[in-house]
Amino acid sequence: METKSWKDIKDNVYGTVGTERRDELERDFESFKIGLLLKKAREEKQLTQSELAELVDKKREYISRVENNGSNLTLKTLFDIVEKGLGGKVKISIEV
Repeated sequence: METKSWKDIKDNVYGTVGTERRDELERDFESFKIGLLLKKAREEKQLTQSELAELVDKKREYISRVENNGSNLTLKTLFDIVEKGLGGKVKISIEV
């Protein structure tokens, strides 16, 4: 039995990089990572979701959705959560 890499599996199931389905998978994964990073930062600051939500004038349920899936997060809200809520800085990288 041939062992396949994770890249090979993604190529076979979702298509190669540059195809619509694969690009969507990569975007979803990046959104998921943003949610995990925000959750980790919140926990390091020893804040509950409710406390963070209050700091940025959002509902706890919204913070929960962002942490579980960072999609549909506006840049303004991302900056508010990180800067106002967590006292941090956002660094964004773009690859072309």
